[in-house]
Amino acid sequence: MEDDFLVALRRDLLKFARLQLRNDALAEDMVQEALAAALAGERSFAGRAALKTWIFAILRNKIVDHFRASGRVTNVSALSPEEAGLDQAFEALFKANEHWARDARPAPWGDPEEALIQQRFWVVFDACLNHLPASTARVFMMREFLELETAEICQALEITAGNCNVILHRARNGLRRCLDKNWFSPEPSRC
Repeated sequence: MEDDFLVALRRDLLKFARLQLRNDALAEDMVQEALAAALAGERSFAGRAALKTWIFAILRNKIVDHFRASGRVTNVSALSPEEAGLDQAFEALFKANEHWARDARPAPWGDPEEALIQQRFWVVFDACLNHLPASTARVFMMREFLELETAEICQALEITAGNCNVILHRARNGLRRCLDKNWFSPEPSRC
């Protein structure tokens, strides 16, 4: 593997692991384990996915195993001011009769599959994810990327299913608004 590729890959792996684990030393360990496992198992890499995707899958599995085996608890149930702001922004999208406000209606996104293929989409998506409150982004990534069940997330973070669903709703709404503005809008992006 080329040095530039490894440096960028390690940076991305660490960023993801730190978001999920909230512990720099543990994130470093998990990334090292994932890279070591990838090197040890390079013969099993069939090439059906990109190398980066394969190594991220190894890291993802290590983090999921850690959550399932860990008794460590993090409480993210307290509503931070950032999260309250997400709720207020969401409420502003609707009129009193609970219909979309004229200027707030979601714009058509065109062909979503075509957008997903474009590399720049993921850069914008990552920027949008980074603008979410850290605890909100973490729950979203646990559910959508790590594919943990709601019950597993609730147990790991010591939150209720209702709280988890509210956090996921906020995350999805925040991502939708950010992507509408910075990716799907016909106006040039400032991202």
